[in-house]
Amino acid sequence: MESSDLGGRQQGPIWHRKPCPAARRGVIVNIIHSVKGYHSKTIRFLNVAFDSSGDSLLAGDHQGNIYVFDLNGNRFNLVQRTMQACTALAFNLRRKTEFLVALADYSIKCFDIETKELVSWMRGHDSSVSSISVHGSGRYAITTSTDTAQLWDLDTFQRKRKLNVRQSVGIQKVFFLPLSNTILSCFKDNSVFAWEFDTLCCKYQLPTPVEGSVLLYKVFAVTRDGRIFVAGGKSNHLHLWCLESKQLIRIIQMPAKVRAVRHLEFLPDSFDGGSNQVLGVLSQDNIMRFISIETCKLLFDIGSYEEGISTAAISPNGRYIASVMENGSLNLYSVQALTQEGNKPPPPMFKSVEDSSKYTSEANKLTTRVTSGRSEWPWKSKGSKIQTRLLKLQVNTSLENKENELPGGLNKKRLRALLKGFGEYPAKYSLHFNCRMFVWRSLLQLPENHLAFSSLIDKGTHSAFVNIQNEYPIKSMKLLRVLQRTLSALAHWSAIFAETPYIPLLAFPFVKLFQNNQLICFEVVATVVVNFCQHWFEYFPNPPVNVLSMLENVLAHHDKELLQHLITYSVTAQVYAWPLLETLFSEVLTREEWLKVFDNIFSNHPSYFLMLVVAYIICSRAPLLHCNQTADFEYFFHHRNNLDINVVIKEAYHLMEATPPDIHPQHMLDDFIPLTKGQYPVFNKYPKFIVDYQTQEWERIRQDEIEYLRERQLAHELEAKAQEWKAKDEAWYRKQELLREAEEQKRKMLLEEEEKLVEQRQRLAAVKRELKVKELQFLDASRRRFLKYQQDQRQMELKRLDDEIARKVSMREQETAATVQDVEVRRMELESQRQLFEQVAEENLAKAEQKCIDTDWRLHVLHKLRRDDQDREKRYEEIAKLLHDNRVEEAELLKAMREAEEKKWEEVTQKKAQLEEEQKAAAAADEYRKWFLEDKMNDALELAEKLQSEDGYFERLRDLKARRTERGVELQQVPRSGNVCLNDLSASESSSHMSLGRRREELACQERELMAEVRRLRQKLTSRARTRTRHPPTRFPATKWTP
Repeated sequence: MESSDLGGRQQGPIWHRKPCPAARRGVIVNIIHSVKGYHSKTIRFLNVAFDSSGDSLLAGDHQGNIYVFDLNGNRFNLVQRTMQACTALAFNLRRKTEFLVALADYSIKCFDIETKELVSWMRGHDSSVSSISVHGSGRYAITTSTDTAQLWDLDTFQRKRKLNVRQSVGIQKVFFLPLSNTILSCFKDNSVFAWEFDTLCCKYQLPTPVEGSVLLYKVFAVTRDGRIFVAGGKSNHLHLWCLESKQLIRIIQMPAKVRAVRHLEFLPDSFDGGSNQVLGVLSQDNIMRFISIETCKLLFDIGSYEEGISTAAISPNGRYIASVMENGSLNLYSVQALTQEGNKPPPPMFKSVEDSSKYTSEANKLTTRVTSGRSEWPWKSKGSKIQTRLLKLQVNTSLENKENELPGGLNKKRLRALLKGFGEYPAKYSLHFNCRMFVWRSLLQLPENHLAFSSLIDKGTHSAFVNIQNEYPIKSMKLLRVLQRTLSALAHWSAIFAETPYIPLLAFPFVKLFQNNQLICFEVVATVVVNFCQHWFEYFPNPPVNVLSMLENVLAHHDKELLQHLITYSVTAQVYAWPLLETLFSEVLTREEWLKVFDNIFSNHPSYFLMLVVAYIICSRAPLLHCNQTADFEYFFHHRNNLDINVVIKEAYHLMEATPPDIHPQHMLDDFIPLTKGQYPVFNKYPKFIVDYQTQEWERIRQDEIEYLRERQLAHELEAKAQEWKAKDEAWYRKQELLREAEEQKRKMLLEEEEKLVEQRQRLAAVKRELKVKELQFLDASRRRFLKYQQDQRQMELKRLDDEIARKVSMREQETAATVQDVEVRRMELESQRQLFEQVAEENLAKAEQKCIDTDWRLHVLHKLRRDDQDREKRYEEIAKLLHDNRVEEAELLKAMREAEEKKWEEVTQKKAQLEEEQKAAAAADEYRKWFLEDKMNDALELAEKLQSEDGYFERLRDLKARRTERGVELQQVPRSGNVCLNDLSASESSSHMSLGRRREELACQERELMAEVRRLRQKLTSRARTRTRHPPTRFPATKWTP
């Protein structure tokens, strides 16, 4: 298999030796497009299309490269770089060197493969174009997207009709049927409509199939004779429709491996008369199978699971199959080799071959009939006949007839006769052909200089028309853009049109008329300016006094009374004639009247335009004679009036014949001269020094405006920076206020804690008093009860004294044990109260210390951030100042270079090089300085963060250690004193001779010691809190930036 790599070549041979397609599955050549470099890659082909002869192939890849492959000449050529992926191609236009390409930006462009120039650019789709169908004549095309289908005239490249559908329905494909004027539209709801091309009326609709096969149509194909229609989709079934009977004639079931059909196309045969019998079916497994629709047998297939096919196209002559592979390469197959290489049919198939011979004989009969029908109007023979006929006419015609001959086979004399007979040219010859526009283009002999017009458009919008929407607020944005582009092209063509205030009024009617073809619009306006606006710009910026004088002389000759009336009320030609000239009658005429007037203007000498102005004034003499104020005259010539335009046109023809030669404008104006082909003529019939002076003044004003805007922008930036500083100051003051409020709140909390401690002390004193009173009462009651009990015992138990004594001893021991238990319970209560108080005190102390630490840390962070922001702002200001100084120095250096350039032209190259080197050095220095500052800034920030983290860590560690030590000492001291007291108490309890008074004194002593410990803890807590509020922790030193 021959493999050809296009690489970076723009042209060359396709294969280097004669290919042998039978060697490997009928492949003639495998074409790839690889790019070699640091990252080598293969550019994928996306679409292919054959021309009408089938010997040339057009292919486009996803980078927008369009190649033409001449299969007979073994050459390929890069014809265009669109710089974006193509979605569809068409190569069977009437002009054999042109082709259509649909691009990813939803536009369609027409290019010429010989000149490699853009012929036309068509827009109108809002989604990607999926297919392009060209009429058999090559003059019309249908482009289809998911939401619309549009019909284009390829002679004028204007859109004729647009098919819109509901979004819920959607369009699958719209295409022309071969050998007929029928358009077939297929929608996503399985509906298929046939439309008459001339009238766009619906001819018929295919019925919905009622058979058991449920199939959503996705892809379609039609035989070359337009009789059989095949539809497929996400199924292995194919529906065959007969378009003559509008019935479903067959359902073909593909093999089980086929689950969905991606592409359908018939394989043409030179001897089947268009009734193609072989159908190519590309399925989801990327294999294209070719079957016979009569026998339903598989003939051969191309592609495999390893080398799958993405899309394919078959040449109209049935010799080649071009397929885009899944790997992005392009395979070219020989149909003859594929049919020979296919497996030989088994013996039972001989019968079907005999049947096929019968079909072939019938097809041969059809071929004879259809071929004879085709031979009557082949394009080449028709063109040759027309060309021969034109040559004979040129030999026999006179010089006058040659002058009357127009492009497109029209004759000016015949057109004038038609115009005089009907008063105007027909608007439309048919629904798809605008006759008037065609006649105008022929009369004006437009050159259609695509390249020159593209160069004017590429210069962009002219500065004089950047804000044209402010002066002329047009609702249609498309119309406004076309007007802006046309005026900009005129201004780039000649500087006078950028300074002429009435040029938008003059061009707007033609812009509105030719808004779909900007090239024709520009050339029509340019032709009108060159021929029908002669001598208009000689007195610029004043109106054309010479032209107005000609009009006044003609008016004076034909209607002196009206002229005298106008002079009486000081109405000059600038009031009654100039408004009609500068607006081209567009303010005083309707659309139909204006078209009729310009039918006559374009068909006559340029002086007829001036005669029309005089005729309009003469025909309006009755209302003008009744006007006696200047405002009334101005209103009359700026608004529509009740005037028959046919009378005005006849009067203009009368003036053309009745005006004396000495004052006739025809002798003062040149004959009609069309625009030159290739390049537009130079237009310099105006006072150049005035236009140049105005241009300089406008440029100066524009520079002043730019300077003013720059200064205003700088003022806004300074104001914004001031507002930012003000906001930062307010935020700082707000933070200080919050800190002050937090401090006040903490003070209030400390006062509340102190009040709570006082209340607790008072409660503790009251509890102590109550306990003492209860204890005294209890002791008194016990003493009395004991004395009474002794008296009763003495009185009642005198006889049993020993027993009573023993019982008394036991009773005394019981009382002593009860007292000891009471004392122990009291001691436990006091111990629990002491522990609870210590916990509360420790919690309060920890909370106070934590709040102090948090406050100190926040204050420290805020101060450090404030200092860092101030240092950073200073450094930014220094950097901005250095950058500003560098820019000032660069501007001065550039100014000096420009002055030196005016003096010495020979040193321009060296000084420019020097300036570029200095700018690069300055840029490198700025980059190094910026990098150096960022590096130093990052180092300083890292050092500051590290010091801050280390200092904060050690400070917290020291505080924790100190607090732990102090708490350990305090805890050791407090329990030790308590243990001594309890041990003494236990020792006193062990003594049998201790009295109850001694015990009460020891309990009171223990209580006093506990209260003393509590007071010491409170004093320490208060002193620590005051010390921390008076002496805040040390701050970190401010981090400084070093250059």
